Amino acid sequence: MTTIETLRAKLPFPLKRLADLAYNYWWSWTSDRLSLFQSINPDEWQRCGHNPVALLDSASEVRLAKMACDPAYIKRVKAIASQFDIYMSEKNVWASRIAPQISHERPVAYFCAEFGIHESLPIYSGGLGILAGDHLKSSSDLGVPMVAVGLCYRQGYFRQRLNQGGWQEENYVDNPFDRMALELMKNQHGEPIVIEMEIRQRRVKAQIWLARVGRVNLYLLDTDRHDNDPIDRWLTGHLYGGNIETRIAQEVVLGIGGVRALEALGINPSVCHLNEGHAAFCTLEIARQEIQRTGKSFYDIEAAVRDRCVFTTHTPVPAGHDVFSSDLMDSYFAHYWPTLGLSREQFLSLGARRLGDPWEPFGMTVLALRMCRAANGVSELHGEVSRKMWKILYPERSEEKVPIGHITNGVHARTWTAPIMGDLYSEYLGEDWSTNVADPQMWAKVDEIPDEEIWWRHRVLKERLIAHTRYKVKMARQHRSEEHYRIEAADQLLDPNVLTIGFARRFSPYKRGDLLLRDAERALRIFGNAETPVQIVFAGKAHPHDEEGKRIIQRLMEWCKHNAILNRVALIEDYDIYTGQKLVHGVDVWLNNPRRPLEASGTSGQKVCFNGGINCSVLDGWWCEGYKADANGKGINGWAIGEDAHTSDQELQDRIDSESLYKLLEEEIVPLYYDQDENGVPHRWIQMMKASIKTNSPLFNTDRMIADYVTQVYAPGSAVGSQPIRASVLA
Repeated sequence: MTTIETLRAKLPFPLKRLADLAYNYWWSWTSDRLSLFQSINPDEWQRCGHNPVALLDSASEVRLAKMACDPAYIKRVKAIASQFDIYMSEKNVWASRIAPQISHERPVAYFCAEFGIHESLPIYSGGLGILAGDHLKSSSDLGVPMVAVGLCYRQGYFRQRLNQGGWQEENYVDNPFDRMALELMKNQHGEPIVIEMEIRQRRVKAQIWLARVGRVNLYLLDTDRHDNDPIDRWLTGHLYGGNIETRIAQEVVLGIGGVRALEALGINPSVCHLNEGHAAFCTLEIARQEIQRTGKSFYDIEAAVRDRCVFTTHTPVPAGHDVFSSDLMDSYFAHYWPTLGLSREQFLSLGARRLGDPWEPFGMTVLALRMCRAANGVSELHGEVSRKMWKILYPERSEEKVPIGHITNGVHARTWTAPIMGDLYSEYLGEDWSTNVADPQMWAKVDEIPDEEIWWRHRVLKERLIAHTRYKVKMARQHRSEEHYRIEAADQLLDPNVLTIGFARRFSPYKRGDLLLRDAERALRIFGNAETPVQIVFAGKAHPHDEEGKRIIQRLMEWCKHNAILNRVALIEDYDIYTGQKLVHGVDVWLNNPRRPLEASGTSGQKVCFNGGINCSVLDGWWCEGYKADANGKGINGWAIGEDAHTSDQELQDRIDSESLYKLLEEEIVPLYYDQDENGVPHRWIQMMKASIKTNSPLFNTDRMIADYVTQVYAPGSAVGSQPIRASVLA
């Protein structure tokens, strides 16, 4: 098994600091991230999935010796290692000035079922995990004392392959934990730290892996141990896999096991942040430990538990929240509620929407709302939707007084801004732009950037996206054993001169990935226009049990083969963080057309803004707050699809929204893009690019988001206004 010590021992003296960098994901959001490890062996870097530990472990002695003799490379390693040391040791950080009551002795503990830190740590499926990863990164950058708790999935989420019929197939691959940037937590005797839980009348043991995310330690529980029952070894096998029993068992490991893991590590958090309801059982374990410590009753310590817990909900529809039948709760918790001093009825009432109903299931969101002192949605609209949805729990309150607020999501700018755009911002906004991303005055300087400067960089990023798309599509066609001409045709896919749309997200029916195809003939006229063509890149997975989502992918794959638009439509298989970065860096327009109000927030469109892309979206989630229009209702920083209205008639909404989208493309988006000068520079389009950057970037970033969590949730009353939101200096 590779460890930081064995890796350090292998590396030549000038390169030994690479081991420290490889074992902390901080490297992945530095300006040198593109080539620091890739320079050692570009081909192996690609093969190992951009995993620096695996790369260094496999590097030959000859190659490492050669790099250790390269003065330029040695200087790069020394410079970034020095920057890393400064970052890790800095004391005068934003959080210490704003909320000194949050300390490393009493940190925030952030619980989530998935974390999207980097593509080389595949324990994420989509937006929730990416947000959680960005949450940790900005918490680190702002110096918020934080630890995080999740699960270490043996096979993560599935790997997507599309067969010759365009149908999604799921493949699972073991994660090589022994060659990843993970450290197995051990006690003073060198033995793994192990925690135990009772699950299905069996004792289940879990070991703990550590992933370092800057200053934040992410602890991941793993039940794949030889001393567990074979079934229990697979409890942490797959993310969102298995049946309802697997789901409840995983949530026991995350919530109850997570609290026990922190106790075993000697960590006593001041606040436990439940990011979505999956971790809500942690409130019960906190209560059990408090009862055991004090000898008091559950109802005596309930307020103290609530004071330590906060909750973020991400789901805008009741069906999306985890609920478990009373029979299932009996199977998993009959041994547990006596430890709380509760009867079965008292225990089940903690998760019941309607008290006294014997058929009422146990809801994880209900438990979280009852046991947390603060709750929030993830956009202004989602806060409103959540208050309406959960008013039943607060019958004495009016809807607007339901205690669920909102903190709008953001993205980690230093992860999602292309380095070539970051270099442009350094030149025109200031070298420290990346530490001041919440400053609107700084972003106003975007207007000073010459159009030609921003445009050539955008073109380069689009060319990079096209090259990546061609490679991925070609590999997929080879894997499907398609005809030779189809495989070779992938080299002609897409054109950097053509208006390029991106659509990448989970293929769920409510996200309407095929809305463009509602009027197929009209869509063909738009995309196949010889004078002003349009092209689109799709990416995303459907949940393994979502048959309709798979059918949407299949319809899109069929559309890709239409003769009129053969080189204008592409679908990239096996969407991951790396492909996501290429998409948000390179598209001209980001398309988002969910059914209102089912998009709690959405963050992919926010990533696009930092790179000069423009959003075209329904007014849902974050875009309700981001979209700006002039006095005539024309978009200034993007476009709004359809009407800002909610209807239960899905057919009507689909018709209204598709018509609006076609009209926007035909009358506004396409003409604006192709209004170019003699050098091919579209000045009016660039004006909207700049508006997209300067209006959205200071608001929809995780530095602002974390500042909101600190001052409104973790340590309410902290005086944020007295201190600018400033992240630590980066390389």
